[in-house]
Amino acid sequence: MNRSARGEQLESLRNIEPQQILRAVGAKPDPHDSAKWRTERGVLTINGAKFFNWNENAGGGGAIDLAMHLKSIPFKQAVEWLKEHCINQPTTISSITAHVGRTLRLPLPLTPPLPTVLRYLEQQRRLPKQALLELAASGDLYADRKLNAVFVMRNRVRAPVGAELRGTGTIPWRGMAAGSNKNHGCFAIGPRRPNAFVLCESAIDAISCHTIRPQCRCISTAGARVNPSWLPQILESNIPVYCGFDNDPTGNAMADAMIEQYPVIQRLRPAKHDWNDALTANP
Repeated sequence: MNRSARGEQLESLRNIEPQQILRAVGAKPDPHDSAKWRTERGVLTINGAKFFNWNENAGGGGAIDLAMHLKSIPFKQAVEWLKEHCINQPTTISSITAHVGRTLRLPLPLTPPLPTVLRYLEQQRRLPKQALLELAASGDLYADRKLNAVFVMRNRVRAPVGAELRGTGTIPWRGMAAGSNKNHGCFAIGPRRPNAFVLCESAIDAISCHTIRPQCRCISTAGARVNPSWLPQILESNIPVYCGFDNDPTGNAMADAMIEQYPVIQRLRPAKHDWNDALTANP
C-alpha cells in the first residue's frame, strides 16, 4: 500500500462517528445528557469528533484516538480494531472509502422556517443580524424542515462539501449533514484578505469570533481537530494563523497537539469557554 492510499484509509477510519465506537465497546449513553457516555474507563463527553474522559482527565479527537483510549491499545492495533468492528465491509481502501465517504446529502432548504432560525441565532446566540442575513443571501446559512440552522461547508471553489447542523428548538442538538467531508472544505466567515485566520470548533463560534475580531477570517474545523487536510493551504498564505479552540481541557489539549505539529500556529483562547460564550457575555 503506498503512502497516499494509506493516508486515505486512515482518514476514513478517523471519520467514523464516535457513537459507533462507543456502542461497539458496550458503552451506555447517559439518560440525562446525550453528550455523555458511561464506559469501563469512566464517563466520556463527546463533542463532535473530540472526547474527554472526566475520570482520567484525558481527551483526544478522532476515531483512532478514541479506540486507543477505550481499548488501551497502541495506534496500529486501534486501526485494525476499527477495521474489524466498525467497518462492515472487507477492509480494502475502496470499501472503506465507500462506507465512510458517503454521497453528500444536504438538507432541503426551506424558506418558511428561516425567520425562526435567524431569530434564534440573533436572540439566543447574540449573532449580529446583518452577518446572518449576508450568510443567508450567499447560501452559506439556511433552515431545514426540522428548524435546524444549516451552515454549509465549501471547498476552495465554493462547491458544497458538507454542512454543520445546529438545532434551534428547546433541546440542544448538533450534527453533520449525511456524507459531509470535513477534510474537503469548511465553513468560513470574514474578509478574503484578513489580518489573521482563527480556527474555531463550530460555525457558531466562527461567526462569534468574527464579530469580536472583524478583521479576522474565522474558520470552523467542525470539532477540534489537529490536522484538517486543508490547513497546510492556509499556512502557505503567510498570514498569521491562530488556534481558537474552546478554553477547556480538551480544546487546550487539541490546540497543543496542533501547535506541536505546526509550530507557526499560535494559541488564541476565548475569554470564556468558547467564542459564543465570550460574545454573549458582553452587555
